Amino acid sequence: MGDFYQNGIVTTLHNLTRRPVESLERELLSFSKTRPMGLVLPSLYSELEGPALANIVEELKAVPYLDQIVIGLDQADEAQYRHALDYFSGLPQSVKVLWNDGPRLQAIDSKLQEQGLAPSEPGKGRNVWFCFGYMLALGHIKSIALHDCDILTYSRDLLARLIYPVANPSFNYMFCKGYYARISEQGMNGRVSRLLVTPLLRALKKVCGQREFLEYMDSFRYPLAGEFSLRRDVIVDLRIPSDWGLEIGVLSEMRRNYATNRICQVDIADHYDHKHQDLSAEDATQGLSKMSLDICKALFRKLATNGEVLSNEEFRTIKATYYRIALDFIETYQNDALINGLSFDRHKEEKAVEMFAANVMAAGSYFLENPMDAPFIPSWSRVASALPNLMDELLEAVELDNRDFAP
Repeated sequence: MGDFYQNGIVTTLHNLTRRPVESLERELLSFSKTRPMGLVLPSLYSELEGPALANIVEELKAVPYLDQIVIGLDQADEAQYRHALDYFSGLPQSVKVLWNDGPRLQAIDSKLQEQGLAPSEPGKGRNVWFCFGYMLALGHIKSIALHDCDILTYSRDLLARLIYPVANPSFNYMFCKGYYARISEQGMNGRVSRLLVTPLLRALKKVCGQREFLEYMDSFRYPLAGEFSLRRDVIVDLRIPSDWGLEIGVLSEMRRNYATNRICQVDIADHYDHKHQDLSAEDATQGLSKMSLDICKALFRKLATNGEVLSNEEFRTIKATYYRIALDFIETYQNDALINGLSFDRHKEEKAVEMFAANVMAAGSYFLENPMDAPFIPSWSRVASALPNLMDELLEAVELDNRDFAP
């Protein structure tokens, strides 16, 4: 059951009445007549072979208010791209599939590289960036939602609740972050958010003092949620990280560009489950180890841009403070799990905290050794300034791919 408590400095929109999705959709359909809406789905080809995406597509068939769906397809050869076009062809909305590995989009990427504007590495950030650029190039879409393609518990009311705050013309929000409870039959999930991000933010507040940025970040109930929505104007100047710091980076950019009363979070699901990353404690380039490193680096970079002077000594203090707070959180989560009849493996939780603590220091060392590191992909406004015709070329490339390889 939702509550109406407002925590932090970001507005929280709760699910108080379990309003029927049909009622939400009627309103959204009326909004769409003057404010067309779109959905971005960043996807690996492998997700077309899993159970989650098939259900998502079935649910989206019943959504009446979307004008445009854009799927960013990664790690696909020509045969797989053709299959993807067929896979999504049953959707009644206008659908475009971006073949990110295809020759036409690779040629556009080469033009960006010549100007030093291309995404630095493959991944979700690059995928989302190109999808946003395509939405901008279309010109008519006013509100855009984004969610992942591996949500096992997906239903269309998740999308309706996610896009409503930025689609409603009487609301003032430019950006909305989704949140939900990460629980399953196996117990509590969301280890990186529970055991790294929240205790690290509390540790940073202790060590660095009260900072508005830290208070802002700590206001989000699930800062690593892959689901958010925004108005078209936001995309123009939005810089997107190309690594696992995407969600933290986007939140940081929103705080840089907008006042907090233009930002909100919304309860979009009672239960949420998707594929889980391995801890990968022995390999810092994989799984939750890589994710935690990128997230820590993203937070440290943002603190530095806000004027915080960081040193080896401060990082050692941050690590020690984080470790103590995270262990205290484990006790709290264990009690919460027990009262709700959920399983809880304290040993695994503490192993995760030990790895995260080591990565706090590793990320701090990396930050100090690479002060000029620039992980953000340039904004589309900068791209338009350097390459005024690129958006038209992107539109044409996607159109030709979707026409030439259609089943």
